[in-house]
Amino acid sequence: MPPTTTGKYLRLRIWVLAMVFCGLLFVVAARAVQVQVLWGPELAARAKGQYETSVATSARRGTIRDTRGSPLAVSLELTSVGAHPRQIDDPAKVARRLAPLLKLRTDAVSRSLAAKRPFVWIKRQALPDEVKAVEALKLEGISFHHEYRRFYPNKTLAAQVLGFCNIDGKGMEGIEHFYDQHLNADAGSRKALRDALGRHFAADDEAARLPAGNDVVLTIDNTIQHLAETAVENAVTTNEAISGMALVMDPATGAILAMAHYPFFNPNNFSSATPQLWRNRIVADSFEPGSTMKIFTAAAALDRGGFAPKSTFFCENGSYRIGRHTIHDTKPHGVLTMQDVVMCSSNIGAVKIGQGLGRQVLHQTLTDFNFGRPLGVDFPGETGGDLSPYSQWTNVDAAAIAFGQGVSASALQLASATAAIANHGILMQPYLVKEIRDPSGRLVQGVVPKPLRRVVSERSAAQLRSILGTVVHDGGTGTNAALIGYTAGGKTGTAQKVDPAGGYARGRYIGSFVGFAPLENPRIVVLVSIDEPRRAHYGGVVAAPAFREICQKSLDYLNVPPAAPPAGGVILARQGEVTG
Repeated sequence: MPPTTTGKYLRLRIWVLAMVFCGLLFVVAARAVQVQVLWGPELAARAKGQYETSVATSARRGTIRDTRGSPLAVSLELTSVGAHPRQIDDPAKVARRLAPLLKLRTDAVSRSLAAKRPFVWIKRQALPDEVKAVEALKLEGISFHHEYRRFYPNKTLAAQVLGFCNIDGKGMEGIEHFYDQHLNADAGSRKALRDALGRHFAADDEAARLPAGNDVVLTIDNTIQHLAETAVENAVTTNEAISGMALVMDPATGAILAMAHYPFFNPNNFSSATPQLWRNRIVADSFEPGSTMKIFTAAAALDRGGFAPKSTFFCENGSYRIGRHTIHDTKPHGVLTMQDVVMCSSNIGAVKIGQGLGRQVLHQTLTDFNFGRPLGVDFPGETGGDLSPYSQWTNVDAAAIAFGQGVSASALQLASATAAIANHGILMQPYLVKEIRDPSGRLVQGVVPKPLRRVVSERSAAQLRSILGTVVHDGGTGTNAALIGYTAGGKTGTAQKVDPAGGYARGRYIGSFVGFAPLENPRIVVLVSIDEPRRAHYGGVVAAPAFREICQKSLDYLNVPPAAPPAGGVILARQGEVTG
């Protein structure tokens, strides 16, 4: 082949190869553009999904504090042990090593590890020593996850108010439940990387910062709560009762300073107690108030019936027949003033007052005091009690309601209505939470005390406070409630319990006392109720001493100045005969 021909052939081959190479380069470039530009976002997402995953994290629940800032419920960070069954070759062998360290049944752990799922929990919120022991084994497929557990540092204190949370941090009872949306932040997540076997090996520390809920500040005062719980426990055990409760309120605002129940339960171990003990009976349960209802019968008489404290009523010498029913007093009385009717707790006197008022006036007064409907307290499960329409009352019904039978109310309703008398005739809405703050301490929500309505005039309220002051003096049914250094007023109540089968249960009573102190300008309202006392059943015997103990110590704690002593002596507690 001539040289010229050979050169042309070589140039042609080079040109063809160059064209082929350029073509291939174009194809590769086009493919790269297609993959990187057109399919890039989708493929990147797929790749990311293969090596990066999000691991759910529990949020830190907000703290519940008392009115002075002391923590009542906090969240502690603990570690939970989980497993990835697909990464475990011999579930039975791993279970035999894990179970003793975590104090679990070997067969139960083995079943969990053999499950055909990508992830299972082995033990939630394990103890630190348990976690450390498992970590030392360095077992394939075992992972550790940070969670929060609710802890109540004061154990039983205010347990029925606080409630408790389940293992997932969800509020199940009490304040924990009612304010769950504030306390419980949305669950977060953290970014984790995994290898070809699906093992997590890295995490984004910034994303691992867990969210936190808001703090809830209560009106409850730890010290007053402790005083109330101690007094109720003493009253229940001394009188061999089945249970008891006490409520302390600020009458001027409606703020609840203490809600005490006995028997106690520990929300750190709530499953060991019965649901009966979990319930806040002060809010959720109603009962016949008995003679404490005479406060409001007298209020109606003073404010709407044209009666005065010295108005007189013939009390039939202790026995009064209405239709086929006979109403009795604990001791016979002839003519009593309205003040004496309340002081001596005469059932017949209360009936006579009610008859003088008429059914409609009595019913309207009780309705204004909020009997028969909920008060709207910020707590779950509030009962409204029961007050039937006056049009349905028989003569016997009207008589019984005047002295506290045939009507039911919660302890909260009874204390709030009494607080209206202490608050110069204005009924305040009771409340348990005074403010909510975010994790940085910034105020999210504050509560302003809310007046519901004026229930009696200021003059009538003052007259009634004076009448109730006589109850704790000599001759009254509540002498065991008298304080040392302070004046007080209130009313005893002894109500026979209703039998679910009908009528009243023989020998089963609720003894109570509700009142306030000091008498002239009340700072606190206290209600004590003792359920089925066995040694005695009169409210003046079983409940009044607890009222005295709570008031005496609470007023001292609140630095309320004592009353000026009368000329020639000091104000002392008096003991005497009590009934009612």
